[in-house]
Amino acid sequence: MLIVKSALLVSCLLGLGAAAQALEALPATPPIPADNPMSAAKIALGQQLYFDPRLSVDGTVSCNSCHNVMSNGTDNRPVSIGVGGQKGGRSAPTVWNAAFLSVQFWDGRAASLEEQAKGPILNPIEMGMPSAAATVARIQSIPGYAHAFAQVFAGKTPVTYDHIAMAIAAYERTLLTPNSAFDRYMKGDKKALSAQALRGMKLVEQTGCTGCHMGPDFAGPALPQGSGFYQKFPTFENNEYVQKYHLKDDMGRYAVTKNVNDQHLWRVPSWRNVALTAPYFHNGSVATLEEAVRVMAKTQLDKSLSDGDVADIVAFLNSLTGEFPIQKMPRLPQTPNTAVTAK
Repeated sequence: MLIVKSALLVSCLLGLGAAAQALEALPATPPIPADNPMSAAKIALGQQLYFDPRLSVDGTVSCNSCHNVMSNGTDNRPVSIGVGGQKGGRSAPTVWNAAFLSVQFWDGRAASLEEQAKGPILNPIEMGMPSAAATVARIQSIPGYAHAFAQVFAGKTPVTYDHIAMAIAAYERTLLTPNSAFDRYMKGDKKALSAQALRGMKLVEQTGCTGCHMGPDFAGPALPQGSGFYQKFPTFENNEYVQKYHLKDDMGRYAVTKNVNDQHLWRVPSWRNVALTAPYFHNGSVATLEEAVRVMAKTQLDKSLSDGDVADIVAFLNSLTGEFPIQKMPRLPQTPNTAVTAK
């Protein structure tokens, strides 16, 4: 992912077969599941939950803590910090444009945004809630949330763990960054890209990067929801980078499947806004985009790039920075005369 906090960055060994079709502008809307339609009320509820640290056991960590939508959708740390100051094992991917991915997390263990939203809340290192039932009970005890869920979700039990995740996912599907210089170029504005960025665009195709980083999110081909596009990282180990940046310390998707064939496999990450999401790779081990390009070229394609080639590719990657819609901090439902995190 020349990857947005990535682990498979400049790309792979699939060759140039689809190079002509590899580069696409960002669509106006992401895929929306039939069982979780969007509505203004659901999106507003999801935004409140996304910003609310009361979804963590001690009231200190929200979704936004690690995936800051007031910025680039990450926390710009090598690894994120959860409840009690605990450090996670992987760098936080950006939430911007994640709605276009067919699986979530570095290892693809979540088949949807809804499934992804459930994970950190119960993770003892991240948000630390003891159970789904405890999470539901806390949200249900906040009058403003009880009312909002009743308005959004019909039925006798509007506040459920599934509904919490569905609301958060609905909000996340609004987090899109359109109209990058690259997008404008693809839509006909041939002056949108500089000469250097155009050289970089040609280079990523010629070098082989778009064998993996293709499609509108530069994260792989369009696949059914729940089907991930994975590549081995590192592929070539006869270089200084593997040990220097500890690229083999984490077994990747193998930790989920326990299938030996999945050792060091990773979901190909997006290039969208990659210029803003340093440090790079699953372990946040590389501080600059220039170095990340060199690492990926060598470890994935066994190619050494000149400084000029690196600069051109970085210029192209900078052209993938889109326009970030303004996010207004939501007012959160209150609990007069008590604090739910004190219980």
